[in-house]
Amino acid sequence: MESSKVIHAFYNDDEVLMDAVKAVKAEHLHIEEVFCPFPVHGLDKAMGLAPTRLAITAFLYGITGLAFAIWMTNYMMIQDWPQDIGGKPNFSWWANMPAFVPIMFELTVFFAAHLMVITFYMRSRLWPFKEAENPDPRTTDDHFLMEIPVNNNEAKIIDLLASTGAVEINVVDKH
Repeated sequence: MESSKVIHAFYNDDEVLMDAVKAVKAEHLHIEEVFCPFPVHGLDKAMGLAPTRLAITAFLYGITGLAFAIWMTNYMMIQDWPQDIGGKPNFSWWANMPAFVPIMFELTVFFAAHLMVITFYMRSRLWPFKEAENPDPRTTDDHFLMEIPVNNNEAKIIDLLASTGAVEINVVDKH
């Protein structure tokens, strides 16, 4: 049976936290999560997290928006209801394309932005009315919390965390 205990180590400085993360990773221990009141530059790299692929999805969503804009302007202005506006030919999308550039730009940005927000929330599992998973409210104010699972090495981890400058160390049962 696997233990459901975790160690919560609290830090009150982001640089001390970064040094602690590096020390814990140097001991080949797994860090389950780090809760911070603000983004800490370089923490993802120090924890060994894989780089995000959200930029790729943003590009694909932008291309989708551009394709939709091209289809929409062609359908509306050329096929469905062709009009002679300012002497421009109404039989060719290419001849009218410069007039459609603002529409193509705006729909590219619109699709990329809105679909990225939806993707971010889905990827982060942030649903409407979701309960907060923050283990301690101090991490939204001025403390940093490192969560490390315990696997019959509780004393070793506590000694290591105490040597890294943790201001508080707690062993808790994770539910």
